[in-house]
Amino acid sequence: MRDQGIVLEPAMVFHHVFETAFGFCGIGWTERGIARFMLPVATREAAGQAMAARLPGARAAAPCGAAAAVVDAAMRYFAGEREDFSATELDLHGVDPFRRAIYRAALRLGYGETTTYGALAAQAGFPQAARETGLALGRNPVPLLVPCHRVLAAGGKIGGFSAPGGTQTKRRMLALERAVPPDGEPAQASFSF
Repeated sequence: MRDQGIVLEPAMVFHHVFETAFGFCGIGWTERGIARFMLPVATREAAGQAMAARLPGARAAAPCGAAAAVVDAAMRYFAGEREDFSATELDLHGVDPFRRAIYRAALRLGYGETTTYGALAAQAGFPQAARETGLALGRNPVPLLVPCHRVLAAGGKIGGFSAPGGTQTKRRMLALERAVPPDGEPAQASFSF
């Protein structure tokens, strides 16, 4: 069963750790799409342990097809190139309908574009669910691909970020994209909301 590019059935999962300019990332995939993405950590060992914990029973493998394309695009992204992951096929088995709606709305955010938790909730059809939207994004299994780093707190404040490195990683990614806060000016060398 498909839900606008998000696959919902379980399947065999594979994982791979790779190095980027920001550190070591991890990716998990099935034959149907990307199931997990891990933002950079300092060491290959830490990335491998985190992927094993997040994907119990997954097999380490060299990426191929769509997974290899995402690895290459992620390496370019963290090296400072403009990349668009919105067409990436995702396999999000077990993700509830509310979170799928929030993730679909977040997928519409372009490179360097930001919004707030409240605005994203409204775009997803849940105008009173800003707090729940933040929680859903905190559980995002594919950050970068579903660009939760582009969602800010009210007033253009940075908000939270549950990925490795916390809000510092979020700031670095937004600065890399020269992101524009809602109704704001492009970021300069550092993202200073």
